Amino acid sequence: MNKIQVEILGLSASPSAGGAYALLLKEIYGVRRLPIIIGQFEAQSIALEMEGIKPPRPLTHDLMKNVIENLGGTISEIIINELRENTFYAKIILEISSMTNEIDSRPSDAIALAVRTGAPLYVSEDVMKIAAFVPSSEESEEEINSAIDTPGSTEHKTPKKSTPETRLAQLQDLLREAIEKEDYERAVKLRDEINRLTGNSN
Repeated sequence: MNKIQVEILGLSASPSAGGAYALLLKEIYGVRRLPIIIGQFEAQSIALEMEGIKPPRPLTHDLMKNVIENLGGTISEIIINELRENTFYAKIILEISSMTNEIDSRPSDAIALAVRTGAPLYVSEDVMKIAAFVPSSEESEEEINSAIDTPGSTEHKTPKKSTPETRLAQLQDLLREAIEKEDYERAVKLRDEINRLTGNSN
């Protein structure tokens, strides 16, 4: 199989997909981009790991990673290998006791494991030919990554008259509260806002 290595370029809310999220992959040694619609839980799991937010209890993908490692296994790579009837399919390549195992998976679950283990992501060339696109012009990273906020939501806005220091303290308090309540979607949005205020793009 001819496969192309990709990386996560962005994750954003997809209003047209009923509350789902759009995960955008980009080939590392090229310009093609591959959008995949994933569920809210999987998007939240991927975003939390990318943002470095550690929940007080392990999420499902953390549990899967821990089980694999405790059994002496490693995930060597993730491959999005097929597109049938507008649905993507993936395989997790798992090494245990010098044996290679291929496990069928949804791409979202496989990617959530990949970001936790550092496993490389690949997409088959056949899938890229069918579903990838080349951007017509240079799109700013901010435009790609800024759509996580839910349109029209005012729940987490702070008063305009507050100083940057006060606003930052308020957001940090809200972030701690969200993590304690295991409201991880809210935590990711708050972390994004904190990063914007502090100038931290990671």
